[in-house]
Amino acid sequence: MLRKARTSDMRIIQEMLNHYASQGKLLPRSLSELYTHLRDTFVWVDEETGQIVGCCSLHIVWEDLAEVRSLAVREDQQKRGIGRLLVEACLQEAEQLEISRVLVLTYEIAFFEHMGFSQVDKNIFPQKIWADCLRCPKFPKCDETALLLELKPRRDPANSYAH
Repeated sequence: MLRKARTSDMRIIQEMLNHYASQGKLLPRSLSELYTHLRDTFVWVDEETGQIVGCCSLHIVWEDLAEVRSLAVREDQQKRGIGRLLVEACLQEAEQLEISRVLVLTYEIAFFEHMGFSQVDKNIFPQKIWADCLRCPKFPKCDETALLLELKPRRDPANSYAH
């Protein structure tokens, strides 16, 4: 079951993210950072156990750019489409927010290419570099691959100011 994260989920999410961070697959996230970006985060809850088995966030970088980040699915739950559903939820939210480009920095290149992302030079995102990358322990020797998906945001006629 897909839903937005709650404050009570943050310690579980941090544990999952830091598990992969210890393997060098993700960046570690502090509880403070997770709480600050709570509204960015989706979780997947196993309906039988009620446990969170996956998470993913959509972080707004700039007017026309968002980033999918902190995608993690528990190892015993992988290969079931949960990661894809979490990313799709982020992409749908990006469309609703009328964001036209979604970036991901990742080691899982094939997964994101399968979802329609294309490899790009990460240096074309100065907003991302100045906002986040400067604080990253891997900066300036980032070994992740940047991929981009161009979206066609849906314009909601109910929100237009046409006369």
